[in-house]
Amino acid sequence: MRPVHIALAVLVTALWGVNFVVIEVGLDHFPPLLFCALRFLVAALPAVFLVGPPKVAWRWILGVGLALGVAKFGLLFIGMHEGMPAGLSSLVLQIQAVFTALFAAVVLAERPGRRRLLGMAVALAGIAVAAVDEGTSGPLLGFVLVVAAAVFWGVSNVLTRRAAPPDALNFMVWVSLVPVLPLLALSLVFEGARPDVEALARLDWAGVGAIVYVAWVTTVFGFGVWGFLLRTYDASAVAPFSLLVPVFGMSSAALVLGEDISAPRWLAAALLVGGVALTSLPAGRPRRPRLGARRHPGPDEPNGQDGPSGFGLRPPSGFGLRPRRRAAAADAPGPGPAAPGTPAPADTTASRTPSTASRPSPRG
Repeated sequence: MRPVHIALAVLVTALWGVNFVVIEVGLDHFPPLLFCALRFLVAALPAVFLVGPPKVAWRWILGVGLALGVAKFGLLFIGMHEGMPAGLSSLVLQIQAVFTALFAAVVLAERPGRRRLLGMAVALAGIAVAAVDEGTSGPLLGFVLVVAAAVFWGVSNVLTRRAAPPDALNFMVWVSLVPVLPLLALSLVFEGARPDVEALARLDWAGVGAIVYVAWVTTVFGFGVWGFLLRTYDASAVAPFSLLVPVFGMSSAALVLGEDISAPRWLAAALLVGGVALTSLPAGRPRRPRLGARRHPGPDEPNGQDGPSGFGLRPPSGFGLRPRRRAAAADAPGPGPAAPGTPAPADTTASRTPSTASRPSPRG
């Protein structure tokens, strides 16, 4: 990757990590479900009029919008409202990689290899350590809600893989439009109209800044840049940067909010990040296949699925396809059988140009 693109990837993960601190600020101004609804409303409008029409079927937009917007972020905001620390939330959410792999094995018939199974076990051990630490020092309900949010993030990742959106920003903007009305309805039912109206009546610059950050900075800008990187490079080159999110999340929460990072929490962080790395990242650089040989996906790259972007998005399907065969070489009929006793004509092209079938792709 070019240095400027590496800097962009680090910047986006830093913005996503700091996002958990900003969510804490927003929760001081709004009920959680109302705050979540405002986040998606501002992310969708007016961007939905600028990105063009949806490029995938509506069923995928609705499915991801409900799983990611309503369930995942709704549970995350409620869990943090119930006392789950911002830094620990940024860490625990990374268990979504394990749930994504489990759901992909069931729904997409992706068989995890031994390295991926080991990564799941290590990550789950980290969750167990974090649960014990949080159960003795903080509200366990908030912890459970954030783990449930990670489960629905895994669901949305699998749905996104099935959708295969060619434009990450276009997809996320249209997905952001789906949760607005369901979240507003849930807020009116469970949080009440009066708290919502009071929160909007006393809106100040800190509340506005929190909404703008979680909507435009982390969603529109963040996913826009992330989608650009995935269109420019292989997902295996971009995915490792997502492991920096809990690093920035925990450090910014400690610096801004004064959250204490205990020794068990450091151990949980090491286990979770290590397990997610084993689960999500490729095993290594694949060997270049022989000319003319068909490449079969390995156990950690089943069925030719997209690489582990961390968010289920992949580059446009046109990337990586072999060039179309020349019509003259592919469709012209071969010479008929030679008459008995007639010597076969000399192949004058073999010494000059290799055949189209064995010619290496210009993209490598």
